[in-house]
Amino acid sequence: MTEKNLLEPAQIGAISLKNHVVMAPMTRCRALGNVPNALMVEYYKQRTGAGLIITEGTSPSKNGLGYARIPGIFNEAQVAGWKKITETVQAAGTKIFIQLMHTGRISHPLNMPADAKVLAPSAVKPAGQMWTDTEMMQDHPVPEAMSAAEIAETKEEFVIAAKNAVAAGFDGVELHGANGYLLEQFLSPISNIRTDHYGGSIENRCRFVLEVVTAVADAIGKEKTGIRLSPFGVASDMPHYPEIEATYDYLTQELDKMGIAFLHLVDHSAMGAPEVPLAIKQLIRKNFKNTIILCGGFDKDGAEAALAQGLGDLVAFGRPWLNNPDLVDRFQNNWPLSQDLDATLLYAADEKGYTDYAVHA
Repeated sequence: MTEKNLLEPAQIGAISLKNHVVMAPMTRCRALGNVPNALMVEYYKQRTGAGLIITEGTSPSKNGLGYARIPGIFNEAQVAGWKKITETVQAAGTKIFIQLMHTGRISHPLNMPADAKVLAPSAVKPAGQMWTDTEMMQDHPVPEAMSAAEIAETKEEFVIAAKNAVAAGFDGVELHGANGYLLEQFLSPISNIRTDHYGGSIENRCRFVLEVVTAVADAIGKEKTGIRLSPFGVASDMPHYPEIEATYDYLTQELDKMGIAFLHLVDHSAMGAPEVPLAIKQLIRKNFKNTIILCGGFDKDGAEAALAQGLGDLVAFGRPWLNNPDLVDRFQNNWPLSQDLDATLLYAADEKGYTDYAVHA
């Protein structure tokens, strides 16, 4: 293996990064009224040691606002709020991509505007519950199966959101095709039981994802477009199915043909989910020629080993950033990572457990 330094400069196509460290997208639920605010500016500012920040999941439309207090990027106030964040992050020499996340069936009407709909490929109710600020935990409802018109409208919402992201100063967009949200819901024959040309065969189940990626890349540039995938993930009630390997084989070959900037591959096994088999990671590496970001339970040594193996080009860290806002400085100086994380405050509404973690003394 060739030794690689996580802290050396890196590239995503023509985009230069100051290191190979990515801050992974993490929902934090501080966007009161679904609008990015000053507290979020401070949160991202504290973490600008990363070469690349990928923001928390951000809805492209009112219908994608599944969780309480998540941000959107579909109105002027949201664009203005995000612009303050991009300016602050980029002033520190860090690049920032927004993650567009439509939650699909992982939602509840109490978290959405009154005129919004819980939409999904099919009317298949997910197991589990959803937090709501007004009624606390509630069962997921049965979603509405998307009509042909709603599919077309949703694609256009992704395009408008991507254009809004560019207007807000983002360096690019990551489409959230992982963790059981809308794009992945189309991929699975369990959540997608459609009988039209968006369901059934692998090609049909991948169609919506590929159409969204194509439309966004055409709108803002393929060099500014990436996607996150979680094959073998089980988040948000996504059981395994026999065609997983074949599905992601086909999907990643098609994504490669588009020449998009990156593919962000997440393995949730560090959090108890089944591991993504090494053979699948090798297959995706073979299929996709541009940048691959690896994510899932890495420490510094594990990240550098993965880079040396050639399975990925950048490594994203999630949970370590929560209570180590100076994570890269800790890597640089071999300082220990803080273990002082209060999990009860991950999705609270204020600065506690968000912007009040200390840097290394």
